[in-house]
Amino acid sequence: MTREIQPQDVESAARLVAHGMRPKALPSRDAGYGELVRRYRDDDGFADTVQRVAAGLGLVVLAVGPQSGIVLAAVEESVFEIRMDEYARRTVLQNRHTDKMLHGLAHLAAAALAFPRPDDLGDDSYVGRVSVDQVDGAVREACRALEERTAGGEADPLSDAPQLEAAWRAWLRRPEATATKDGRAGEATTRGIVGKALRFLAEQGFLVAVGTEGGVYRTTPRYQVQVRELAAQRAFDELLQLGVLPVATAGGALRAPNAQGLEAPDV
Repeated sequence: MTREIQPQDVESAARLVAHGMRPKALPSRDAGYGELVRRYRDDDGFADTVQRVAAGLGLVVLAVGPQSGIVLAAVEESVFEIRMDEYARRTVLQNRHTDKMLHGLAHLAAAALAFPRPDDLGDDSYVGRVSVDQVDGAVREACRALEERTAGGEADPLSDAPQLEAAWRAWLRRPEATATKDGRAGEATTRGIVGKALRFLAEQGFLVAVGTEGGVYRTTPRYQVQVRELAAQRAFDELLQLGVLPVATAGGALRAPNAQGLEAPDV
């Protein structure tokens, strides 16, 4: 159903976009939000207005549904874009260039492990689980496999452009854990890097902590939508082609082609 859009409709569209900027807001918890989601899905004119309001703010509407709510992504140079440089700046870095790659790799690996089978991204009822131990263990095992493949006197890739393989080699060099005074893993360790990535995703409404021990999370519909977008990036494809993390194909929608570099997904 389509009708002429009124000024108050633009205000309603802006309210829906605003809901998308609140990471943990859900239509099931807010009747007004739920009504806006229903209107977006039933009224093409309203949906177009929402997309235009979002575009004016440097955002793209990835999905709108009763479970996920409205899921937004920032376009390049948007004021809402969170780049890996900015994200990595929030923690203690041993080497900014290397740590930027490692933090990006943690996000890529978490996404691949959260949705391990081809159909997981296409099944709206699927709920994945991911943990600090799982992500760090999978990446470390992949590092060992890569080390075996490249054994034979190959030059240190860290002296080259920041390619994905360089990040995997750097991960293997980094200690798994070094306890701080309060017993937590140091931020510069691989477990510290993974823990930061998963906590950040939880703060953004993409993961939810499971239990009281910490380090284990379940996925949300918002994260599923985001990973579908991540699956289109070249870095994700290169990660899967290393042959250690699970590979998804058509139907699950983990695909290859665009994007460059080892950036974490826009969140």
